[in-house]
Amino acid sequence: MLAFESLINSLKILPLSRKRIQEKFWRIRQFFAIQSRHSIHISSSMALSKYEYVKVFESEDILLSNCWTVARIDGRGFHKLAKKHNWKRPNDLRGISLMNRAARSVMTEYEDIVLGYGQSDEYSFVFRREAEVFQRRSVKIITTLVSKFSSAYVFYWNEYFPEIKLLYPPSFDGRMVLYPTDKNLKDYLCWRQADCHINNLYNTTFWTLVQEGKLSNTEAEQRLSGTLSADKNEILFSEFGINYNNEAQVFRKGTVLVQNKRTRRNHDKQSTNELGLEVRSKDFQNITELNSDIIGDKFWEENPHILLGNPVPNSNQSADAGLKKSIRATTSETKTID
Repeated sequence: MLAFESLINSLKILPLSRKRIQEKFWRIRQFFAIQSRHSIHISSSMALSKYEYVKVFESEDILLSNCWTVARIDGRGFHKLAKKHNWKRPNDLRGISLMNRAARSVMTEYEDIVLGYGQSDEYSFVFRREAEVFQRRSVKIITTLVSKFSSAYVFYWNEYFPEIKLLYPPSFDGRMVLYPTDKNLKDYLCWRQADCHINNLYNTTFWTLVQEGKLSNTEAEQRLSGTLSADKNEILFSEFGINYNNEAQVFRKGTVLVQNKRTRRNHDKQSTNELGLEVRSKDFQNITELNSDIIGDKFWEENPHILLGNPVPNSNQSADAGLKKSIRATTSETKTID
């Protein structure tokens, strides 16, 4: 009973809403049930001990059902990481490829992720509406994804930077966001790709002024202060003969990873390692890597399964005209990044 008294006292000092009080008392009922079982089965496992009442203090973080769930992972202090490891400016394809490799590891592990979008030091993962991964527990999902992404990033570092030793462990943070409609989700992805375009244009112009124009970092920053996209394009073309539209799309548009199938259980590959043990690896062929514009209609017309949850159409079959029309209607107000 001492444990129960501690529980009651905790309820007295906490400023709880009516809903939270109801939740707490529901957990009290669970507490009584546990104590009752414990008194009958005195030799039961430690899971039913008198200390289990502390689970009452755990907060619920279940994500709302029937919503698009997006997990976004961001690198922390990547400006320092790039400088310390002598990355190429403004873009180092090795670093981008490593991010894509880590993202593939995440998507291979979690088949409920239908799309990934990455640019710079961030990656967004879109779960299908019906996903019940970890019973939709927000903290469980994001901590697991960040852990998987971080470990994969470090694990595959030597494949992309074989001559550069990783000087310290990089870190990432993450967040979960819910989007109730298809339009909300698409607008989110449009926002991230527009951000990619804006940042890359600035960085390309900035580092061109520094590396070829021989300006200092401060002078280049001052030169670009208050400029618009058209001004930056003009600087690149008129002063350095660079047509920004000819820059690699992976830098201008980011990377899109599309999960081609809703399940991969029948597509696992089996092999034997040097010890003669069977190992099972996921089939990466079910993930398509693109550097496409996702703001216009074309991408969504070619990949209707992302929003509709249907299998990918065969290459020799066109998607249903009615599905195309419905998708086009939701994207008619968006614009394509040049």
